[in-house]
Amino acid sequence: MVTVSESGDDGSVLQLPAPRAALLHSIPTVLEGVVAPAAVFYVVLLLGGFRAALVAAFICSMAALTRRVVRRDRVSTVLAVGAVLLALRTGFSLITESPTLYFVPPMASSVVASIVLVGSAIVRRPLTQRFAEDFCPWDPRLLRRPRVQQFFVRISVMWAAVMLVNTGLVLWLLLSTSLKSFVLERTAITWGSTIGAIACSIFGFTYTMRRDGIAVRWGGRRVEEQLAEAA
Repeated sequence: MVTVSESGDDGSVLQLPAPRAALLHSIPTVLEGVVAPAAVFYVVLLLGGFRAALVAAFICSMAALTRRVVRRDRVSTVLAVGAVLLALRTGFSLITESPTLYFVPPMASSVVASIVLVGSAIVRRPLTQRFAEDFCPWDPRLLRRPRVQQFFVRISVMWAAVMLVNTGLVLWLLLSTSLKSFVLERTAITWGSTIGAIACSIFGFTYTMRRDGIAVRWGGRRVEEQLAEAA
């Protein structure tokens, strides 16, 4: 668990897991919630067509969710939200039989999510904090620090902006390219913008901690053992 003393005095140290350890911790969450359903959809699209791809991606997402529930493991926000949205998209697309409409709900969801992110920032209950807890366990005392709360408020607004720009680019691709090309191009744009936003988030958090008089150190056996236990 990421911890730090509440005092904020000079000499306080925030021990974060090494990037490699954090990446290994987050891989299962990203794989089951994002990568696996998308990969299954594209492979089955090539082999069996659109309707088969819809069903296969839905089954993949539901299987991951069911496995977590049966084993009484923590269900990540990424998986839970992804499963609900995928269920809605699949049902809507099977009824309309429109490949194009399959990709409209995610774009609409991104717009809604952007509004929700901004709203959560306005009421000082930033949703980005909840997502951060999916990838790394945090000490509640750290999350109560004023500068940390301000960081998550600001980063919520940044993520909202990134999602809106990404949605605009994806919509343009949807209207101008073939379905098979679109799936790959959409993935590249989405992952590119996401990785960039993650990098900005990490830099911003490190800068915020240093302004609060806290040195940030990466790596350490204790914090990485706690990260492994939380997986």
